[in-house]
Amino acid sequence: MATRDGGVLYPARLPEFHRLPASGDAADLVAWFWIPEWDIGPGRSSRQHVVGYPALNLVVESGVESGVESGTVTLSGATTRASHRDLRGRGWAVGALLRPAAVAALTDVPVDLVDTEVEIAEPELAREVAAAMSSGEGHRERAVAVLSDWLVRRVGELDAAAHQANRLEDLLLGEDEAEDGADSVEEVAARLAVSMRTLQRLAHRYVGMPPAAMIRRRRLQRAAESLRQDPGIDLADLAASLGYADHAHLTRDFRRTLGIVPRTYRADAAGAEPEGGPSVVRREDG
Repeated sequence: MATRDGGVLYPARLPEFHRLPASGDAADLVAWFWIPEWDIGPGRSSRQHVVGYPALNLVVESGVESGVESGTVTLSGATTRASHRDLRGRGWAVGALLRPAAVAALTDVPVDLVDTEVEIAEPELAREVAAAMSSGEGHRERAVAVLSDWLVRRVGELDAAAHQANRLEDLLLGEDEAEDGADSVEEVAARLAVSMRTLQRLAHRYVGMPPAAMIRRRRLQRAAESLRQDPGIDLADLAASLGYADHAHLTRDFRRTLGIVPRTYRADAAGAEPEGGPSVVRREDG
């Protein structure tokens, strides 16, 4: 099973960052919630690099409207490449890594959101999350509760197809602690007892990415995580353990998605320091 740092390429560079579990009815809709908070001195920035999970994210981000702290709500699609964002000033974000079952209630065509995002007109949600984030000790948990309640109301009762889509994700990404992820698209279809055509339709409707691309992303994230945790690991052994045909295929995947080869990433990750230096102030009030 992937760890919760799997999509973050340089965890050492993160500002204040928390991952909170989904609970209750929201557990069928959200893999986990993620909350960065930052307070970066003037003239400084903190660059965050991410190779995202093959999933959609619902994000409420800090902002000010008519002099009142509020924010924006965006729906971000799955990504096909690594991305980065430069954090400046002071702010926060409350994000939900969505499970496939939540997607149909938020967009009709998730493939149209791949590598992009759209703003959702939900000012009341933005205000409620902002109020929770400024409420002192326990603010993250309250913000997650607000977002969870909104999602459960928005999605409503799940049908059989939504539950099947969640099961598809569990097999493709290996996120179910009770069993290992599948090694091939054919194995996923067999374990779901559906045709390849049905499998492709499920992935298209609920994620926006082909099943094979989801498996490749899982392998790539685990490769990056292994290189961070064990810089001395042999690349050929790593490739074999993750199901790559050989070292060359691992290198090709890295270059295509991250723009660098594994050896370069390993060296970069080993020397990563918090960006922004001493001007990155961590909030410790929660």
